[in-house]
Amino acid sequence: MEVENWQDNFPTATKNHTATDNVKILSNEFWMPQLEKSRRIWLYLPPNYATSGKKYPVLYMHDGQNLFDSFYSFSGEWGIDESLNEQFENEGREVIVVGIDNGGEERMNEYTPWNNMKMGGGKGDAYVDFLVQTLKPYIDSHYRTLPGKEHTGIAGSSMGGLISLYAALKYPDVYSKAGIFSPAFWVSPEFYKYAAKTKPSKDLKIFLVAGAKEGEKMVPDMKRMRDVLLNQGLKPSNLKYEVHEDGEHKEAYWQREFPRVFKWLFSR
Repeated sequence: MEVENWQDNFPTATKNHTATDNVKILSNEFWMPQLEKSRRIWLYLPPNYATSGKKYPVLYMHDGQNLFDSFYSFSGEWGIDESLNEQFENEGREVIVVGIDNGGEERMNEYTPWNNMKMGGGKGDAYVDFLVQTLKPYIDSHYRTLPGKEHTGIAGSSMGGLISLYAALKYPDVYSKAGIFSPAFWVSPEFYKYAAKTKPSKDLKIFLVAGAKEGEKMVPDMKRMRDVLLNQGLKPSNLKYEVHEDGEHKEAYWQREFPRVFKWLFSR
């Protein structure tokens, strides 16, 4: 185990519901044809969605169980809805967030394209294809979105950070923003070779963030990926890289860092 006490399956815990009124479950069984499974999908709409008539940028996020409602989370939630509602009130920032539940036992399989003999993997391509080919078209056709890549982002933590970066590199015409929290690159060392052969889109913005207390490989691995991306032509001004000495591998840390990461990625 590379990270001390690392738990990455996020089992359900019985707690109080904490989601705000502008969060809803889009579907408890949204069909994923690429994986031949169904999954719960969450939807956060800006507070003024019902009255504005506006179109909004969209952020896709993984591990939906941990984003809005602590009832479903393993060890607390990100508080995405509270954070974005506050930014809406104070700064007028507006975004739609689509949260995709992880698949429990299938989580590790779906969050990396490469198979790790001990950890699993190999279904990551099917998962990111689902996001682009099935889920995004549905969201764009049923909600008032700004569908262009300049308004579309993806974000996640740990294995969700890994698959977010992979999706942004595989689909440069779909995503222009990627929030990569505590990426578990050590699970898939093949990613470095893939990134070294892939040209990031000119307008891709990437925020890499991790804590020094997340295990001995977390920061060196993230630094290595940063250097690969820069060598491949990612603009230094489009890359944010932060390591926090007190950062731990848990939702409380990602909750703390999310507001700044979001602001930078979706800055006007």
